[in-house]
Amino acid sequence: MPGRTSAEYIHLIHTFEPAYDGESRILILGSFPSVKSRESGFYYGHPQNRFWRLAADLRGEKIPRDPDEKKEFLRRNRIALYDVIGECDIRGSSDSSVRNAVPTDLRPILEGAPVRTIYVNGKLAEKLYRRFQEKTCGRPCVPLPSTSPANAAWTFPMLRAAWAVINRDLDG
Repeated sequence: MPGRTSAEYIHLIHTFEPAYDGESRILILGSFPSVKSRESGFYYGHPQNRFWRLAADLRGEKIPRDPDEKKEFLRRNRIALYDVIGECDIRGSSDSSVRNAVPTDLRPILEGAPVRTIYVNGKLAEKLYRRFQEKTCGRPCVPLPSTSPANAAWTFPMLRAAWAVINRDLDG
């Protein structure tokens, strides 16, 4: 993994391609891949992150397990995934440690897919989207509570109720 350390911070560059195709109706943006996601090579790779369980539950499907199943799930359900941060200084996986964030370029996704709504997964994704990308994209975002295990205050039923809004764009 490319990076240089500085007082326990590591400078990392996002290495995942955005997951989308010409049929993607929604775009879900996280902040930056966690250590586990970077190890697994795909979004929401931490086994305790509730994203895949939640998305599968909302779409009435089984939970995709590996990157290929996850990519197929996204394609089938017309969901695009990416992150708001293209590179940053970070300690581990902690959103609260992110410094010197450089935004990703969302134009290829928004120009290449009929995205109806942009959703952001968690507070940092919302904050940085509003700061860096909202003006460029000319589109607001819909904030959703983080699926991270660090967001333990939100139970799975609470997350499900909040995230059910994505079905409006996917089913309509």
